Parts: sequence; structure tokens; C-alpha cells
Amino acid sequence: MGYRFGRADVEFLTSATGREALRTCAELPLTSASRMADVAAARGVAGSDFAGAVLETVLLRRKSVEKLPGFSDWLFTDEALQQATAWPVALHRAERIAGLPVHDVTCSVGVDLAALGTRASTVLGSDVDEVRLAMARHNLGLAGSVPWLTRADALRPVSRAAVVFADPGRRDKAGRRSWRPSDYAPPLGELAEVYGNRELVVKCAPGIDRSAVPWAREFEVVSLDGRVREACLWAGALAGPRSTATVLGSDGSAWSVTEDEPDDCVEREPGAWLVDPDGAIVRAGLVRQYAARHGLGQLDERIAYLTGDHPPPGVRAFRVLEHGKFREKSLRQALRARGVGKLEILARGVDIDPDELRNRLKPKGEAAVSVLLTRIGRAPHAFICEPHRT
Repeated sequence: MGYRFGRADVEFLTSATGREALRTCAELPLTSASRMADVAAARGVAGSDFAGAVLETVLLRRKSVEKLPGFSDWLFTDEALQQATAWPVALHRAERIAGLPVHDVTCSVGVDLAALGTRASTVLGSDVDEVRLAMARHNLGLAGSVPWLTRADALRPVSRAAVVFADPGRRDKAGRRSWRPSDYAPPLGELAEVYGNRELVVKCAPGIDRSAVPWAREFEVVSLDGRVREACLWAGALAGPRSTATVLGSDGSAWSVTEDEPDDCVEREPGAWLVDPDGAIVRAGLVRQYAARHGLGQLDERIAYLTGDHPPPGVRAFRVLEHGKFREKSLRQALRARGVGKLEILARGVDIDPDELRNRLKPKGEAAVSVLLTRIGRAPHAFICEPHRT
């Protein structure tokens, strides 16, 4: 659960004494072996009342580096950092709302507010948690501007006309991640009802069932560097095609596939390459549109693996070395013949545990390959491949 911050902690951490304590403790190892020494050092500069807040903040800032590079002086709670939007994803969403006034009704510690502030005409922020609001005020000051912030329930509107953005909490009462719309805080259906006459944008977990949010005119799934990060629900005039997959890279690259594109791909025999589409494309249900765009075919209409003679750019593709119906004994023999010792196993549409299969295969040698296991019709097939990043 992490350290439970209070207003006094935020006031201390933003004071001159607190900032100096954070600087002093920034180089502590913070390992299980150094725990006693770390606590003693923190108490020496922050006192027993605030040592925990200092150590937790140093730890959270280290964790934030990958998701939020450049936010090294921000304040977080553990849960707020876990749910915070990765910066390229936040900027992508801000681009879609550029030039309009926006009210973030669940602003937390201010990550999305900071991104929206770079593009929106006016930015407002509110949250029910006074500690996170205090952190947001500090964080946004570091970002160069502090928008209007107030404590308010997201389901009790305190603004008019502005686009409403919400990032509801995604844990149920038992502390588990939840994808049911009614378990979000605030519930998604209530958000849609309260802001039914406004432009509404809601960030959700990517595993949400789109049929459970019929009010969303557009269902956008976003990935970053090959990892699916979120689903974004768009209601109102800002919504685009019914389904969108957006693929972002930390290098600034960005491209999308939409439901409006042609989906005339065919089933075909395996070609020279297999392509595993980005997870955003699979989650958004746009495998056929992606395949049609790049002249690829499906091995089976129910499986996301695609095949063709030339892989599209910017994806992980697999050059097929050999393939056939999957039999464990035959696969073991083929791998031994190739001297395979480094083995990646990917599986779709078959009830096979890759880790257990790898242990049974006992790969030994210097060669490295990927084995893709999938179903074609009713029969499981195995593809021995060389992986490539195109």
C-alpha cells in the first residue's frame, strides 16, 4: 500500500528543510539490507515525524523515471504513481484536445494536468483527495504554471462548457485491480450520466469490455513501446471512428489504425514472415484492418498472427525457418538439429504453457530462435523463426 501521506507531510516536503532532507537522502541505497541505516539517516535530517515521508518520496521518484522522465522533483503517493499516465501517452491525448478548455475532474498529483496545460486553452483541476491536490499544486508549480485547483467530487460538476477528462481509480474494495465499470471510482456509468451534455474523455484499463460502456462513441486503445497502456473512451464531438488503435514510441513515433479502414484481408498459407501485431491493434479488434493496410493475410480468422512475404515497418516480425503441425517430439528434434539453446516461445490460440514447454524441450546450444505456437483450423502448429525488429 505504501506510506500514507498527510497534509503535514506535503508541507514539510515542500519546505526548505524538507527539500534539503530529500537531497540528502537521494543517494541512500534503500535496500532491505540497508533499511536500518537508511531510516537512521532519514531521521537525522527529517526527524522521526517525517523520515517515512522522505524515504517514500525518494523511492517513488526513482520508480517514476521510466514512466515520467524529467519529473525528478515531483511528489507522488504510491497509488498515484501506479495509475499516472506515461508522459508520451498523456501528451498524445492532450494533442487531441488542443485549443479547448479542459477540466480534469480526477486530477490526482497532476500528471495529465501538466500535459493538458501544454495544449489546452484553459486547464482546471479537481480531486476529492486534499493530499493529492496539495502535491499537484507543488508539482504543477515546478512545471511552470499552477492551474485553478479545487477540492471537489467528480460527480458534482464545478465547471461549465469545458471538456471533462477523468481517470477514475481502478481498484476494488479488496485492493485488486478492477475492470468492471461499476467498480471504478467514480463509476463510469455515473460519469457518463453526469456529463452527458459535455465532451467527455475517460481513461480506463485496457482490458475493459467495450460493450459495457455503450455511451462511448470511440474506444481508443493506446500502446507505448510495444506495451498496451490504456483504453481511452471518447464521448461527444471529439470522438473519432468507433475503434482506434494508437501505437506510440518513446522516440516520438506515432501511428494509428481505425475501424473505418478496409478490412479485406484473406486467410492464406504461411508466407516467409509472421507478424505479431501490436497489442493495441489486437485489443481494439483491428487486426484485419492492419493486415489489409500492409497486404498481410491471416493464418486463421480467429487468431491474431498474420503472415506475408514482406513485414511492415516498425514492428516485431519473425522470419519463418520451418513450420508444421505441432508435435513436441518433432519440435525437440528440430531444435536440437539447429543447435538451439536460447529459446523464446510465444503462444496464441493453443492451451500450452510456454515456460513448462521450454523446460520439457531442454534447449541446448548456441543458436537463438523464437517458436510461435498457434492454431490453424483445429490443429496446433509450430513455427521456428528468427525474430527481427523491422
